[in-house]
Amino acid sequence: MEKVTLEDGQSADIVAGNIEKLMELFPDAIKEGAVDFEVLRQLLGDASVLNEDDEKYGLSWHGKKAARQIALTPSTGTLLPREDQSVDWDTTQNLAIAGDNLEALKLLQKPYANKIKVIYIDPPYNTGKEFIYPDKFRDNLQTYLRYTSQIDGEGMKLSSNTEAGGRKHTNWLNMMYPRLRVARNLLSSDGYIFISIGEDEIGNLRKLCDEVFGEENFVATFIWDGGRKNDSKKVSISHEYILVYGRSLGAIDSEGDPTLWRERKAGVDDIYAALEAGKKKFGDDWSKVSKHLQEFYRGLSHDHPAKSHEHYRFADENGVYFASDLSGPDDGRKNRPRYEVLHPVTGKPVTIPSRGWRWEEPRMRSEVAANRVHFGPDESSIPNGKVYLRENEWQAPSSVFYKDRRAASGALKKLMSEKVFDFPKDVNVLAKLVSLVARDGDIALDFFSGSGSFAEAVLRHNEEKNASLRYIVVQLPEPLEEGTRAWNLGYRTIFDIAVDRIRKVGESKREANPDTDQDLGFRAFELADSNLQVWSPDRLDIEGSLLASQDHLKEGRSQNDILFELLLKRGIDLATPIETRAISEKPVHSIGFGVLFACLSGSVKRSEVDSLAQGILDWHKELEPETDTHVFFRDSAFEDDIAKTNMAAILEQNGITHVRSL
Repeated sequence: MEKVTLEDGQSADIVAGNIEKLMELFPDAIKEGAVDFEVLRQLLGDASVLNEDDEKYGLSWHGKKAARQIALTPSTGTLLPREDQSVDWDTTQNLAIAGDNLEALKLLQKPYANKIKVIYIDPPYNTGKEFIYPDKFRDNLQTYLRYTSQIDGEGMKLSSNTEAGGRKHTNWLNMMYPRLRVARNLLSSDGYIFISIGEDEIGNLRKLCDEVFGEENFVATFIWDGGRKNDSKKVSISHEYILVYGRSLGAIDSEGDPTLWRERKAGVDDIYAALEAGKKKFGDDWSKVSKHLQEFYRGLSHDHPAKSHEHYRFADENGVYFASDLSGPDDGRKNRPRYEVLHPVTGKPVTIPSRGWRWEEPRMRSEVAANRVHFGPDESSIPNGKVYLRENEWQAPSSVFYKDRRAASGALKKLMSEKVFDFPKDVNVLAKLVSLVARDGDIALDFFSGSGSFAEAVLRHNEEKNASLRYIVVQLPEPLEEGTRAWNLGYRTIFDIAVDRIRKVGESKREANPDTDQDLGFRAFELADSNLQVWSPDRLDIEGSLLASQDHLKEGRSQNDILFELLLKRGIDLATPIETRAISEKPVHSIGFGVLFACLSGSVKRSEVDSLAQGILDWHKELEPETDTHVFFRDSAFEDDIAKTNMAAILEQNGITHVRSL
């Protein structure tokens, strides 16, 4: 029994009925529930609407210019450190950021431009449910819901379906476009972006990415079969897509890295285990070892991953191999090499293939000497080449793969002890994607982090590959609904779930391997307004405004808050090592082993200048940084202009010429 909705109490919508009739006759003229009258006129034979100058190939929608401008508008925000939410703050290289991802991406531009090797995102699929991603981080969620016409001015919900306003695709495109634009700037020249998406927006996303990343940089579309849902009256949509683009495929391809875009064949370790069992049983009797291997294949089920490699059915001292035809290719060439090859046991010439040999005689002699030619029991059999499994363990990934989506939910529930998040992404799938393109020391980014699946996938990749890939994850702190399981467990936002998940993953890995040297921590940050106050005078009280702005740093912000905004605006990695010492009883920070010093104390008296300056100089001499050093002080901290001038003079006279105040 369906519930009565607001629409049921309305009179008949005549306009909507007319549009439905037009849609049946002229579907091309209906765009997002509204009539495109120019297209309709053309379909009715009005040639006057033709103007080829206005027709250009590409994706266009209302608000595109504004969305492009949003991407170009700098952020005035900052990222406040949250050490209490972090793990291994002093040593970790990983970052977890709470806040709107567009503003966060803008803030990451300076420190991470052209440095991100792999981006993975799982944005809203736009299936008709709300997506909450404001384009101004100052706007709270209520403001954003009003902006997208989902609630009225009094906070009452208007609709749970963004399509009802006729702007389903438009709103989604306006949300995605600036984020992809800014994200592209973060990718390294050999970087890739993977985007999960469903049926509703795959067409638009492909065109959007062609524009942002370039059609020539399209790599592939993976089709992920997640299992039958049985929730449709017509066709059960059991798949989703993962769209892949490179930053610059021309530059990547020219490098010719043979390890890129290869995955290890499933089942090979089982084959090697069978080989070792055969060797243990029969020693170097390779005929019997080979028969043991063939029996192993016969005992496998058809869906066992090793079954597809059963042509690797022979073994010798070099490993498992299959026998490859050595006759010349059927290319019409008549003068293929024909020469004698002696059987190693009978000493008689073997049968020459009808098309001649594939190799010239010197190559054949070399291969025989290296025991890379497979001979039959006598000279009547045509010999074959040996193609070893160990030399062919890797293959290009298939564009279509199966992985039951329910497994991810079960794994997360087991980790968190309760079901706290719906439809998490599968960690194994994400780790596989990462391993296709990422290398040791690279940085990976997910700015639609959700429950933190991607962060866990990076940790799994590092564990399996003994690698040190870093991650940055960004998630809007979207409030959880009161009374849900997650709420009752103490979580208040999706970001809370994500960081607790990452924390639990680290704890489980440490418990399993107490001696691990993997980076299992993260530095947590929160998007906020800048620590710097904007000059906004009160025309009725100019004197009061001037006095209030003597210290243009906001009240309530800590030295660490100011320090990390300084790093952001200077383009310094947020995971850069920071050492703090007390000099003249004031905390002084050294960032990047002496590249930058910061003393953000609220008070520097004239009598303290000499000792403070000398302490910084001594530390600078000890570190011997290779580049110019910058030193920052809090402007309002100095007792007077004399103290400030003396500090700058002492440092500059001793070689530190970049001295500034905040």
